[in-house]
Amino acid sequence: MDDTNLMSEGLTLMLTGMGFVFVFLTVLVIVTTLMSWIITRYEKSVGALPAEGIPAPTAVISPSQSKQQNPSTSTSDSTLLTVLSSAVHKYRNRKKS
Repeated sequence: MDDTNLMSEGLTLMLTGMGFVFVFLTVLVIVTTLMSWIITRYEKSVGALPAEGIPAPTAVISPSQSKQQNPSTSTSDSTLLTVLSSAVHKYRNRKKS
C-alpha cells in the first residue's frame, strides 16, 4: 500500500465521519425544534403561571417571612451543623491515616 492510497483512505474516512456527525446534529436540531413546536401548539399553558401561584418548594421567601422562624428550626439547624461538622472531621481524619 503506497502513501497516496493510504492518504486517500484516511481522507475518505475523515470526510465520512464528519459527514455523519453533521447529519446527526442537523437531524437532532430539526427533531428538537419539531418537538418544541408540537408542545407549544398543543399545550396552551406553556410559560403561564398557575392560578394558585408558584408551588412551595420554589416559592420566593420574603425578608419578613424569613425573620419569623420557629425556635425548633434553630435547634434542628444547630443539631444538623453538629452532625455535619463531626462527619467532616471524621472524614478528614480517616483520609490522613
